[in-house]
Formats: sequence, C-alpha cells, structure tokens
Amino acid sequence: MADYEALKNKQQELIRKALDGSVFINPDLAAESVIAELTQSTGVAPDNVIDLAPLPAGYDDLGWLTNDGAAFSRDVSTSEVSSWGSVSPTRTDVTSDTTTMSVTAQETKLLTIGLATGADLAAVLADLETGEVSIAKPVRPKSKSYRVLSLAVDQGDAGEIYIARFLPRAKVSGYAEQSFGGGDEAIPWGVTFTGEEDSDLGYSERWIFGGAGWNALIDDMGFTRASA
Repeated sequence: MADYEALKNKQQELIRKALDGSVFINPDLAAESVIAELTQSTGVAPDNVIDLAPLPAGYDDLGWLTNDGAAFSRDVSTSEVSSWGSVSPTRTDVTSDTTTMSVTAQETKLLTIGLATGADLAAVLADLETGEVSIAKPVRPKSKSYRVLSLAVDQGDAGEIYIARFLPRAKVSGYAEQSFGGGDEAIPWGVTFTGEEDSDLGYSERWIFGGAGWNALIDDMGFTRASA
C-alpha cells in the first residue's frame, strides 16, 4: 500500500522562468547560419566549463523588448472522420501545425523599423547633413524570410540555463498596433513571425536546451546521457 506522499514526485528546482533573454534575427538563409549548437564545452568532465557558443555571422539582437518577451502560439488543425454508431471521431489526422512568435521591440533602430514597416531598408540612407531618414510604406511588403532565435535565460544552482526556440525559416505575418503617447510606454515595434518548414533542414522549429545549470539537472529531469 502506498499513500500520496510516496507516489508524488514534485521538484521545485525544475521550475523554469525566463529571467532575461533576447530575440536574434538573421536575413541570411545560408547553411552556415543554421543554429547547430547553442552551447559549447571546454575542458574535461566533470570539470568542463559550459557556456554559450558564438552565433553564426549575420545574427542581430532586437534589443530591449516589452515584459511579454517572445510570445509563442501553436495552431493545430485536424480532420476528423465520424462513423455510424460512434459518438466520438473514429479517425483524426493533423492537417496543419503552425508556430507563430510575437515580439514587441522597444529600441528604435534599423532592424526594428525594417521589420515593423515591412520596407526594404537596404538602400535607405540618412541625410548627410541632418541625419533625417524617410521610409515609404511599401504598396506590397516583400515576403522575406529570416532565421529567428529566441533565447531565454534562467539561473540554476550550477549556473545559467538556456531555453531557446529556433525558427529556421520565418516570415513576418502580422504587425502590432503602434501608439505615440506619453506615460510609461516606449514607442513599440511589434511583429508576429510565422514559422515555415525549411526544406533543407526538414523542420519548421527546433527547441534547444543547455547551459551549466541545465547539465547539472539532466538526471533529475529524466534525460539519458549519450554514450561516450
């Protein structure tokens, strides 16, 4: 006989928060820009040091974001078959599985303005004398793809814990409202990215977990380490 105290398995050290983080954007879809590994190890275990690996060339941080950080949504559509005599579907197939990521940047700069206006700023130059910049809203925004890495950082007893979501091919599919006003709010530059499958990689999204704090909790979380 076992009571609840013997059955339960609750571990507060496994509760994660995004204490800090960034969203990195790369317009280059070359093979070299794929995030293959988030972390790197130097030295020999158990005394090895685990830290973040350098990002491939071309990634740019959106900078400061609103407290909502990066908000993800997953929309799954299904097709159901109903059968005579059954009150529930007798067959269900997934017809679409789409991930979106919404983010509102607070920094006003080339990257955030370009994403939020949908304009191609490659040829936009600031005036030589005044520094003035003028951007026309495109009649039809270009359907440009980006590689997007959202990185959340938490702290564990053994060090930092990284939780990332990588969209290898994402397009801006929506624009947030923008207000010019006083108070405690910065002028926002908000966009929504929709992830698409990268035909070379074979996936539309990849979750990556790592860090020294993560490594110390591998057994507690139920993972099995690869063989040497």
